[in-house]
Amino acid sequence: MRETWTIKPVTGPLTATVRPPGSKSLTNRAMLLAALAQGRSRLGGVLEADDARFMRQALMSLGFAITAGDVPDERVVEGQAGGIPASKATLHVGNAGTAYRFLTAACCLGQGEYELDGVPRMRERPIAQLVQPLRQLGARIEYLGQDGYPPLRVLASGLRGGEVTLTTTLSSQYISALLHIGPYCGNGLTLRFDGPITSEPYVRMTLATMAAFGVEVEAEPGLRRIAIQPGQYVGRDYAIEPDASAASYFLAAAAIVPGSKITIEGLGFRSVQGDAGFAEVLQRMGAAVVCESDRITVIGPRPGERLRGIDVNLNAMPDMAQTLAVVALYAHGRTTIRDVGNLRVKETDRLAALQNELTKLGAKVVIEGDDLVIDPPAAGPSVGEGAIIETYDDHRMAMSFAVASLVTPGVVIADPRCVDKTYPRFFDDLAKLTKDVSA
Repeated sequence: MRETWTIKPVTGPLTATVRPPGSKSLTNRAMLLAALAQGRSRLGGVLEADDARFMRQALMSLGFAITAGDVPDERVVEGQAGGIPASKATLHVGNAGTAYRFLTAACCLGQGEYELDGVPRMRERPIAQLVQPLRQLGARIEYLGQDGYPPLRVLASGLRGGEVTLTTTLSSQYISALLHIGPYCGNGLTLRFDGPITSEPYVRMTLATMAAFGVEVEAEPGLRRIAIQPGQYVGRDYAIEPDASAASYFLAAAAIVPGSKITIEGLGFRSVQGDAGFAEVLQRMGAAVVCESDRITVIGPRPGERLRGIDVNLNAMPDMAQTLAVVALYAHGRTTIRDVGNLRVKETDRLAALQNELTKLGAKVVIEGDDLVIDPPAAGPSVGEGAIIETYDDHRMAMSFAVASLVTPGVVIADPRCVDKTYPRFFDDLAKLTKDVSA
């Protein structure tokens, strides 16, 4: 029987303090840099979910020693000073795009032969915009199937490095993958950009993580040029922030349930995660936001009031598009989410998936180029008899539409275990919000 999830809508305001699990983006960056560093690193707050597990298992297949620390979310990584211990490995990373792209570049530093593959959807996610610059830097990479897509074989003998110019990429992960290996390129690495950077905050996160592990880079204003001299990362103790993308679902819950107040611990204006800026989007829609150094609080509209639709460019934080799309169902007026064409090459085609599932809740949804236009139902969202929200094996589809279930009766989430990719306990944490609610 097909697994589904549903919950009874709440009858009053939500009041809660939540600490989501560690950031997937920071976990995978820190894990890789610790492996490439000189000396031992102790990582705290490590995410325990599929994407991070695939990354850790792949690094261990490459010969890196990664062991449990003194507490459950701590890992100890023995760095290899830019070397890849194994001379041959086959890596399978499921549908973890971050792991696939980061590991493709890292394997080029080794001496040997490495194959990288994933689930069928991974074989549909383009990789040429990473392979091409790696080849320019001296890498030998073969496509084992369709040109431009996984699986890949890396015939590694180190990288000479140099300078490459990048056009606008489908994903910032290609840029981050190149930046990570910059210190270990023989001639260093210089990236020039002849167009805007997709999801720029993620690139800045990469630079901040590199700096934390002892590598400073020369970056021009606006990141038009980034130069990295030969060097090496240094092992250290590193604390991983809670995941800002995961936090968005709880902030959204506060915004759509009138009178609610939800605080996220461990995130604030010091965060290196661009998705922490989602709170400002909710503020533009009419929610109240309090942002401190290490916590963010969102307070929903007063009972009887509604959020208002907005026109917003989410190119800098595309993972927030699904959360915002669900919030838009409960706003007055149209919401337009602009410049998110790269959603087509995520875990699923998220633009098409959003159009399909928002329509089931009564919205009128149009895809205009790389923009998503949402007109919410005037009387508020409702679910037709027998309608089930499909999740397309996409964790963010499941988590974003689950928020709607707090307000709208009959929201049924199909295949809820897809959240194991980044947040295995999500549905338990969401259900906890409702326990202290009274009419």
